[in-house]
Amino acid sequence: MVWFDIPVRDLERAVRFYSAVLGTPVEMVQAAFGTPNVALFPHPDGAVTGSLVATTDANVAEGGPLIYLSAQGRLDEALAAAQMNGGKVVHAKQSFGAAGWRAIILDSEGNRVALHSS
Repeated sequence: MVWFDIPVRDLERAVRFYSAVLGTPVEMVQAAFGTPNVALFPHPDGAVTGSLVATTDANVAEGGPLIYLSAQGRLDEALAAAQMNGGKVVHAKQSFGAAGWRAIILDSEGNRVALHSS
């Protein structure tokens, strides 16, 4: 994977949600490709990342591809933040053995995403 976009109805609400859940700022920027505003997920140099994209024509959905976001070392805190910021836990924290832990949430916009921690 080289990039991902998560469609959102309310960009500011989604930025607050993901900033709280990930425990780090999600940065709103002016996109160069014609989209008025997007918000970029934090990423180290060269790492795969993506954005939140405000849209009125894409379907926000609980199905489809499942994107895993890092909640390294703070999965329980991230799940609490999700619930306090308009999200919902749909699959509680579960062990993946040596691969760590994951939980699946619905974000503030209704998108299904996974949170992962080793």
